[in-house]
Amino acid sequence: MARDGRSFSISLVLGAVISVQVGAAIATTLFDELGPAGTVFLRIAFSALVLVAIWRPAASALRGSGRTEIVFFGLTLAGMNLSFYEALDRIPLGIAVTLEFVGPLGVAFASSRRRLDLAWAVLAAGGIVLLAPFPGGALDGGGVALALLAGVFWGAYILLAAQVGALLSGGTGLALAMCVGAVALVPVGIAGGGAELGDPALLAGGFAVAMLSSAIPYSLELEALRRLPQGVFGVLMSLEPAVAAGVGFALLDQGLVAREVVAIALVVVASAGALRSAPPAIEV
Repeated sequence: MARDGRSFSISLVLGAVISVQVGAAIATTLFDELGPAGTVFLRIAFSALVLVAIWRPAASALRGSGRTEIVFFGLTLAGMNLSFYEALDRIPLGIAVTLEFVGPLGVAFASSRRRLDLAWAVLAAGGIVLLAPFPGGALDGGGVALALLAGVFWGAYILLAAQVGALLSGGTGLALAMCVGAVALVPVGIAGGGAELGDPALLAGGFAVAMLSSAIPYSLELEALRRLPQGVFGVLMSLEPAVAAGVGFALLDQGLVAREVVAIALVVVASAGALRSAPPAIEV
């Protein structure tokens, strides 16, 4: 029974990881009509509506002592997702997720006092260097920069999530932050999506992205965290770059050259080593 329970818990995490990456792949199919900005606006707006319906946060929380943290949390969330979607418009999914992983890795390394983590940092750095654009290469430099920027936002998101989580129970803080993020994205979302934001088919696509990229994985990860040791959870989450590469190949026909495959493998191994004892980071 214990083994079956552990297997089920592992399947929850893997399901969450796959859901996030499938959501990202579907999001790219909306870029032609909505652009990355319009797509991310729909994702965050629908996610906010769902989380508010689930957690029913009191608006008074935004007037309380934690309002500054909630606002910065929401702005960081908006910046993270916008820069990531802009990166996805320029570079393959697997590479974008690998580069974005500098965020949780940076937080893990900064909070660690273990000498072994220096080796993991060097390994991860090697993978990032392999993904760096080179003269004559096909990888878009702007896309790489945007993915790294998304990683910086992700690192800030992890730190702010801990602060907001200490102030508000459950998903209340996240629900309010989603609302702040949605409001912040209104100008760029309307500019990017325009009249297409009213298209029922595109709205349905945006809702699907919100469910796959936020609501479903967030729920699965919370349930898994109740059952799995923190270290096991961190190692499983480190598979995200590899899963993203597989989803990109299967759904978007995004092939990778050998150098990029090696780079992703280095980051996955470094992530597994560094995150096994680091605080779990849930991406929304």
